[in-house]
Amino acid sequence: MRGICQRLSTACVVIAIPLPGGVTLWSPSGGTSFVALPRPRGEGRKPGPMPVPVPRQRIVSAAAPGAATAVSAATATGTDLTLLVIEDDPAGALAVPEMLDADGTRVRIRTARNLTEAERLLTDDVHCVLVDLALPGPRAAGDDPLAPLRHVLRLAPHHAVLALAASADAELAAEAVRVGAQDHLFREELDGRLLSRAIRYAVERKRADAVQVKLTESRLRAQENARLERGLLPTPLLEGSDLRFAARYRPGRSRALLGGDFYDTVRTADGTVHAMIGDVCGHGPDEAALGVELRIAWRALTFAGLCGDELLSTMQQVLEHERESEEIFATLCTVDIAPDGRRAGLCLAGHPSPLIARHGRAARLLPYEDGGPALGLLPRARWPRRQVELGGSWSLLMYTDGLIEGRSAGPGSPRLGQDGMVEMINRQLAEGLRGEELLEAAVTEVRSLNGGELTDDVAVLALERARG
Repeated sequence: MRGICQRLSTACVVIAIPLPGGVTLWSPSGGTSFVALPRPRGEGRKPGPMPVPVPRQRIVSAAAPGAATAVSAATATGTDLTLLVIEDDPAGALAVPEMLDADGTRVRIRTARNLTEAERLLTDDVHCVLVDLALPGPRAAGDDPLAPLRHVLRLAPHHAVLALAASADAELAAEAVRVGAQDHLFREELDGRLLSRAIRYAVERKRADAVQVKLTESRLRAQENARLERGLLPTPLLEGSDLRFAARYRPGRSRALLGGDFYDTVRTADGTVHAMIGDVCGHGPDEAALGVELRIAWRALTFAGLCGDELLSTMQQVLEHERESEEIFATLCTVDIAPDGRRAGLCLAGHPSPLIARHGRAARLLPYEDGGPALGLLPRARWPRRQVELGGSWSLLMYTDGLIEGRSAGPGSPRLGQDGMVEMINRQLAEGLRGEELLEAAVTEVRSLNGGELTDDVAVLALERARG
C-alpha cells in the first residue's frame, strides 16, 4: 500500500491511501472520509474488500460523475432510506455504505451480487431497489433482457424499483419502466444527487400508486356491495292487483344500503295480497343478512300456502337455525288482504300495529291486543290471526319502530311514539299527501323532529286501494 504525504501547513497533513473502488483521505483534525471513484465497467471484476466507515467520518464531495457521497450516522437528518443495489460488480457503481442528499436524508446502501443474494437482503426496511439490467437473468427466462427486473418485481411487489442501464440501452430502460419500474437511470450519468433524487421520487411514486390501488379497490368494493344490497331489497310481486304500493327504507348504519329491517309484498294465485314488515334486533351487517334470509323465507312460505300462526311458527324455526346467538330475535307484522280488497287478516309478532286511513276519516291504528311475542323469544309461542274490515277505499301504512322511536323535539325530548306518528300522518294526509310523497314526508319529518339522523333502521310501506 502506497501513501502520498503532502504538507499543507504546519498544522495540517493530508494522507491519500488508494483502496479498491476509491480513496481514503485522512487528516489529524478532520478524521477520515471515503470517496468512491468510478470504475470502468468490465475492469477489476474481482471483488475487493468493501470499505467500512470509521468514527468521525465527514462528508466529502464526489470526485467524479458516478461517485457517491459517504456520511456518518451522526450527521444524517430527516427520514432515513435504505437502497438495495443488485449489481454484479459491487465496487463498480456504488462502493459506499451510505450517502446524504441535499435535504439531509441519509440513504443506507446494501449491495447484492446476484438475485439469490438480493432475495436474502430484501427485508421490510428496504425502501427502494436498484437493479442492473445487465445482470444474468434466471435460467428459465431464456433471452429476455428484462428477466432480472421481472424477477425483482415479483420478488418485491411492494418496494420501489429503479432500473440501471447503459446510455446505449435507452430503449431497454424505457421498456423497464413500462414493465413496472418506477424510473430508470443511466450508468454513465449516475451521481449522488441524481441517485438520491431518483430514490425519493421512486419511493413516493410507489406510495402514491399503492394508495391509488387501495382507493380503486375500495371504490370497486363499495360499488359491488351497493349492487349486492340493492339486489337484496325486495321487488314487490303485485301483478294483477289493483292495489298501489310504495316503500321507503333508510338503514341506521352509516354508508349502508341495507339494515336489519325487512319487508315484502306478493300476490298469490288466488288473488290474495300478502304484505310483511319485520325488524331484526340490531342494525349491523349480520342483522341485515338475517333480515334478508327471513324475507326470502317468508316469500317462499307464502307462495307455498302458509299463513297466520303456521307461517310464523315456521319463520321462528328459520330464525332459530340462522341466528348467531339465542339473544337474537325479530319482530314481524303480516297482513293478508282478501281478493276483493275489503278485509284482511292481521298477525303481530311483537311488532307495532299498522295504521289505516279510510276515505273521509282520520287515520288510526289497527287492533293490536291479540298479538304474540317476537320471533325467537318463546319456543312454543302462538300468533293468532285477527280478521280486520278495511272497507272500500283505504290506505294501510306498515312501519318498523325506527319511525316512532326518534325524538319528538330534538335530543332529550320524549320519543315520538305511535300517538305522535298518528298525529303526524293525519296532518300530512290533510295536506293531500299520498303514496310515495306521504312516506317521504313522514321519514323526513321524523328525522327533523329527532334533531338529526336516526340511529335505528327505518322501513315503511304503504298499500292503497282507491275504489269503493
